[in-house]
Amino acid sequence: MIRFGYADTRFGQIHYASCGAGEPVLLLHQTPRSWDEYREVLPLLGRTRRAIAMDTLGFGNSAPPPRHSIEAYAGGVLALMDALGLAEAAVAGHHTGGVVAVEVAASAPERVSRLVLSSTPMVDHEGRLRRRERPPIDAVRELPDGSHLAGLWHNRAPYYPWRLLNRYVRDALAVLPGVERGHEAVAGYRMEERVGLIRCPVLLVGAAGDPFAFPELDRLAARLPGSARAVIEDGMIPLEHQAAEFAAIVAGFLRS
Repeated sequence: MIRFGYADTRFGQIHYASCGAGEPVLLLHQTPRSWDEYREVLPLLGRTRRAIAMDTLGFGNSAPPPRHSIEAYAGGVLALMDALGLAEAAVAGHHTGGVVAVEVAASAPERVSRLVLSSTPMVDHEGRLRRRERPPIDAVRELPDGSHLAGLWHNRAPYYPWRLLNRYVRDALAVLPGVERGHEAVAGYRMEERVGLIRCPVLLVGAAGDPFAFPELDRLAARLPGSARAVIEDGMIPLEHQAAEFAAIVAGFLRS
């Protein structure tokens, strides 16, 4: 059974969903999603541990951050851990969530036992330049005829099975007009200065059908020598599409 809660923190209330009991694993979603990205994963990981999927500050039902930056999002992760009494946890992040997970592990290495980076970009100087030149990913203009709903749908339609698009659109609508803020936070992050501070075992998970993140897997691995690697051959951008295989890979890594 998935249970829901709100934790009181110095940022305001942070919303989370959890399943199971035992050693904790904290799950961080991509932009502009919510805990719902891990709806299928939670019961699978919850069989053997306490799986917790949070809404990043400023997304889902969590309080807004003081500013939209990877550092602020990571501060929210640590604040939730404090509120839940978690001295240490494994942390797994997907896309933007992976970048946030890097900052959590770099800023508080004593609190992250293991790190899973799923479809996580390497945001160094080259990555920042590429993002500066790239058009917005999800931005739409809100219009009285509601056509912006179709705009959100069509922005991701080439990369999502259509049955998953309803969940993405719902989460995106919840943060309009700030749907790009998470992407902007990633584009401004100096990841090359932080990855070297990670001290725990790391697993890199690539989704072969992700045209944006998968080509960066080797670049990230080069910055994290000694990291393990797993590839989901039929994986795509939405984590829900590969939930069962992702959960099995993460569970195996956490057991090892």
